[in-house]
Amino acid sequence: MNKLLEVKQLSLSFGQGQTVVKPLSFDIYQGEVFALVGESGSGKSVTALSILSLLGESAQLSGEVYLEGQPILNQAKHLLQALRGDQISMIFQEPLSSLNPLHSVEKQISEVLFIHRGLSKQQARKRVLELLDLVGISEPEKRLNSFPHQLSGGQRQRVMIAMALAVEPKLLIADEPTTALDVTIQRQILELIKTLQQKLGMAVLLISHDLNVVRHYADRVAVMKDGELVEVEHTEQLFSNPQHAYTQMLLDSEPVRGELPQAQQECLLQAQQLKVWFPIKRGLLQRTVDHIKAVDGIDFKLHRGETLGVVGESGSGKSTLAQAVLRLIDSEGEIYFKDQSLSQYKMKQMRPLRRYLQIVFQDPFSSLSPRMSVLQIIGEGLQLHFQLKPEQLEQRVAQALQDVGLEPSSMHRYPHEFSGGQRQRISLARALVLKPEVLILDEPTSALDRTVQKQLLELLKKLQVKYNLSYLFISHDLAVVRALCHRVLVMQHGQMIEQGETEQIFSQPKQEYTRRLIEAALI
Repeated sequence: MNKLLEVKQLSLSFGQGQTVVKPLSFDIYQGEVFALVGESGSGKSVTALSILSLLGESAQLSGEVYLEGQPILNQAKHLLQALRGDQISMIFQEPLSSLNPLHSVEKQISEVLFIHRGLSKQQARKRVLELLDLVGISEPEKRLNSFPHQLSGGQRQRVMIAMALAVEPKLLIADEPTTALDVTIQRQILELIKTLQQKLGMAVLLISHDLNVVRHYADRVAVMKDGELVEVEHTEQLFSNPQHAYTQMLLDSEPVRGELPQAQQECLLQAQQLKVWFPIKRGLLQRTVDHIKAVDGIDFKLHRGETLGVVGESGSGKSTLAQAVLRLIDSEGEIYFKDQSLSQYKMKQMRPLRRYLQIVFQDPFSSLSPRMSVLQIIGEGLQLHFQLKPEQLEQRVAQALQDVGLEPSSMHRYPHEFSGGQRQRISLARALVLKPEVLILDEPTSALDRTVQKQLLELLKKLQVKYNLSYLFISHDLAVVRALCHRVLVMQHGQMIEQGETEQIFSQPKQEYTRRLIEAALI
C-alpha cells in the first residue's frame, strides 16, 4: 500500500510554551482505517486538528506533515482552504454545534460543492440528493429544507458525513463520530463509513475512546497518553498482546460483570400501568388531535439493594419514565414507594419524600450550578431537609465527598475546576448526602472514558453495599448495563418490550428488537 499521510515529529504548544502534543510520528496508508485512541485530554483531537492547521493563531506547530509527498503543515491560507474539504475532510464530534443552525441541510452541503467543484445550483441539488441517499437518509427530498434542530442525532451525524464526502476526499478524519448515539445508530454510522471508505478507496483517521468500536473497524491503532504516542500496532496484535502498560490499562477498563451485591426481597419502588401521554394540539382552538405516548403502560418492581437497568434507543421513553416515577411530570397509573401510593401526590406532598428518592443526571456540567461551590451544591439539599449548624453541614458534605472518592478539601472549589469524572462524583455526592434509598441514574457514564467509567461502576457497587441502595440505571451502553445490573427492562416507543434477569436477557433475548440492540452493541 502507498503512504497517503506522513506525520513526522509533529508537536503542538499553546501560549507560554504549554506543550499539548509531544513530537510524534505516524503514517496512514491509502484505503486503511487508522485509529487514534486514548483518554480525554490525551491529545487525540488536537493532533487531528493540527494536520489541517485548524487550531487558530495561538497554536505553535512544529514538525512535518505530508499528503502524498506534498507538505501541508503551516501552509498559506489559500492553500489550506483548497485542501480542507477537498482532499481531507473532517466529521466533528458534536454535529449540533458544528452545523450552522440558520442554514438548511441543502445549503450546508451545497456550500462545499460550490467552493470546491464550482457546480451550478441545479447540479449541486442533484449531488446533495445523491449524498443524502448515500448516507442512508430516507426520503432525502423532504430533508433538503430541514434545519439541524429538526433532525435526530443520527440524522445530523449523517448530514455531517454527507458534507465530508461531498467531493470524495482522499482522507476522512472522523472525530468521535458516534459518542452520543444509540448503539443501533452507532452501528449504522460506522458501517456506513466503512462501506463508503471501501467504495471510494479513501483512508480514515478514526478518533475514539471506545475500544470496542476500534477493535471492530480499525486496521491499525495508535495509542496516545498525555500528548505522547506510546504504541502503534495492527489492531488484532494490539488487542491480543499490548506492549505498553497504559495500553494494557485501557484494555483492562472494559466493563466486566463481576460479583454483584445481593438484592433483597423487599419491594421499594413499584409502577403499575404507568403512562405519560403528551397531547398534540392543532388548529385555531388548539384542540387535542392525538398524543405522543412517551411512556405507555409500564410495569416494574425495584427491590432493596437491586439495580434495574432500563435500556432502549433515544426516544424510547427511558428518561420520561424516570421523571414520572419521581413525580416531576404528570402521569397516569400507580406509583408505590414502600407500599405508599404516590400517584396523586403534588409537589408539596412529595417534598419530604425527595430525600429518599434521588436522581443523578446525564450531564453533570449543566446540572451543577457554576456559581455555587461544591459545599453549597451538596449542602443545598441538607439545608432543605434538616436544621444543621454550619459545622455539621460541612461534616456531612466532607463525608459525602469521601464516600465518592474526592478530597473533603475540594468542597470550596467550583464545578469548572474538576474533570468530567470528578463532576459526576460531585453529582453522586449531592444525591448520597441525603441518605436516599432509591437512586435513579440517568446515563451517568455516557460522556466518560472507559477508565473513568470503570472507576464509577466500582464506586456504585461499593456504595450499594455500604448504604443498601437500590438503583434504577438508565443507559444505552449495554456493556455497562451488563456489568452493573441485576435485571433489565427493555423499552421501545414508550412500551416495555421485555424484562428479565440480566444474563438471561443478554444470552437469550426473546424479542427481535432486544436482539438487534445487543448485536449493535458489539458485546
